[in-house]
Amino acid sequence: MAQAEARATPRRHGVNVFEEGKPMWQILLVFLVPLMLSNVLQSASQTMASIWIGRLISTEALGAISAVFPLVFLLFSFVFGVSSGSSVLIGQAFGARDHHKVKKITGTVLGAALYLGVIVAVVGAFGSSTVLGWLATPRDIIAQSDAYARVLFLTMPVFFVYFVYATILRGTGDSTTPFYALIVSAVLAIAITPLFIVGVFGLPKLGVVSAAVAGLIANSAALAWLVYYLARRNHLLKFDRETLADMRIDWSILRSVVRIGVPTGLQVMMVSLAELAVISFVNRFGSSATAAYGAVNQVVGYVQFPAISIGISASIFGAQCIGARREDKLGSVIRSAVGLNYFIGAIIIGLCYVFALDILGWFITDPRTLRIAHELLMITLWSYAIFGNSAVLSGVMRGSGTVLWPTIIGIFAIWGIEVPAAYLLMQRFGLDGVWLGYPIAYCTGLALQFCYYEFVWKRKTHERLI
Repeated sequence: MAQAEARATPRRHGVNVFEEGKPMWQILLVFLVPLMLSNVLQSASQTMASIWIGRLISTEALGAISAVFPLVFLLFSFVFGVSSGSSVLIGQAFGARDHHKVKKITGTVLGAALYLGVIVAVVGAFGSSTVLGWLATPRDIIAQSDAYARVLFLTMPVFFVYFVYATILRGTGDSTTPFYALIVSAVLAIAITPLFIVGVFGLPKLGVVSAAVAGLIANSAALAWLVYYLARRNHLLKFDRETLADMRIDWSILRSVVRIGVPTGLQVMMVSLAELAVISFVNRFGSSATAAYGAVNQVVGYVQFPAISIGISASIFGAQCIGARREDKLGSVIRSAVGLNYFIGAIIIGLCYVFALDILGWFITDPRTLRIAHELLMITLWSYAIFGNSAVLSGVMRGSGTVLWPTIIGIFAIWGIEVPAAYLLMQRFGLDGVWLGYPIAYCTGLALQFCYYEFVWKRKTHERLI
């Protein structure tokens, strides 16, 4: 029995905060590298889709999918929040070595993700044209944007389940298995998208919706591989009869997950709404500006995702510390995460500044659009190191179940600072003024998060939630 339990434990698949003989930064880095590579692969898949569409179809087609991005991000905000809440509970349960509770949380959250994905698919497919009209999407791209959005929404049930499963695994300290699954997804998406654009090997020529169809195939294959791999390795979180039964949802667990996850999801949703506001500002400058916005978002993803990854790592390991009643290790988690944020951020941001024109040129051929995108990138790049620092502080606080004030601060930084600043500065500096709102908001957010962490959260005793 002991040997069977040892084979089932996920520790050989990942890392945990209590590994002896290693400094905290090294433990974080072992977990962080696969997580960062996963985000890079995810961004690469999206970037390649933009490259294929921008170069094989047109700049207008690139603008069409760029116009849809904030809408899609808005609609999956809730599932992001739920998965974040589940990773906190799973991290605490895993730190407490309650493996049965870990399984129970997994089944409940996977079931909720599936049901939510179906709802989003139906609502999104029927409502996309109306929302795109509200956003003042340029007339020359709205038809393509609507076609892309409808297909993309229909893929959400598969994507949500896959996304949540990967997030849950990371809650146990396993960032390697989701990375393997993402290799499957990214490689397939990158390879299949141009085949549907060109229409080779008897495949239909799908135009701008090619990336969405390729994404459905890629995510379905990655989810199937994930289920197979977990079963083969006898992983703690393998999909078995117990997990299937738990998908009927334990409402007490779901309430706990939602209590933690909804504020996080609300913050993501408010960020998404802010992006909708921003793109409505950008759209006023024409389809070239919209395409430049999409190109900048692709590059920024490579800078922002490592910062987000470090925040996620801090949250998970902070939750494990609290679950094991080892608050003495929280300070080490924070210091190591902040140090890694600035070290890794400096490297990535520096490279992007040096090679900005070359990177943007991968998927923009129009000289005017390229010039607009380059100017916008120069304004915002440095501020993502500040964003990463804020993500670490709010992540550790969320790992304890403290979500209200970090969420309020995050929302205020976006809606109280970024959007008004972007609107007001746009009147004076044009399109450049829109982008100035980002660094102003990130600096304000870090100052407020630090004050709450230092003078309130740090002085409390934090009990585990499960």
